[in-house]
Amino acid sequence: MFRTLCIVSAAGLLAGCAALNSVTSEVSSYSAWPADRKPGSYAFERLPSQQSRPEQQQVLEDSARRALEGAGFTPAAEPQSSEYVVQIGARVSATEAYYDDPFWWRGGLYYYRFSRPWPYYGVGMGLPTVTYEREVALLIRDRKSGQPLYETRASNDGGSPSIKSLLPAMFEAAMQDFPAGSVTPRRVTTPISPP
Repeated sequence: MFRTLCIVSAAGLLAGCAALNSVTSEVSSYSAWPADRKPGSYAFERLPSQQSRPEQQQVLEDSARRALEGAGFTPAAEPQSSEYVVQIGARVSATEAYYDDPFWWRGGLYYYRFSRPWPYYGVGMGLPTVTYEREVALLIRDRKSGQPLYETRASNDGGSPSIKSLLPAMFEAAMQDFPAGSVTPRRVTTPISPP
């Protein structure tokens, strides 16, 4: 019995460690990719707003490269001669909520909500928690015609605003089913590699 409990505990710990090294994202992909077309050379295209922050955009581009190359694309030696143009973006937005535990002194959030000026961050108020919603998006267009061929996005949320270590895994999740499209969001788990 003890041995069985040890094995079950070890399996649980390993699963917990694996969860810390992966990220699960909601992925939606839209495809107009021709069935007979192969991936080829690509170049990133920066919008004017992205050109004003080249360091941040470089981090995004470096994070998306592995996902693009994993799908069969290769960086163009000369950006103007690429077969495809790729636009990427990322965003992080914060949502603040209050944790209301009924066991806190004098009724938690609901007691102080009506008896003290809002907001009151005291004992019994509830603890403020912040959730960060993170999203990456990628659009592949044919350079000659400008036609959009593949659009995909991946999103998730968590307690950290840091997205840098998550970006490569999120782009990989977004490109996982390339060139197929899936309008309905699906859950995709990808490993997080150290930056």
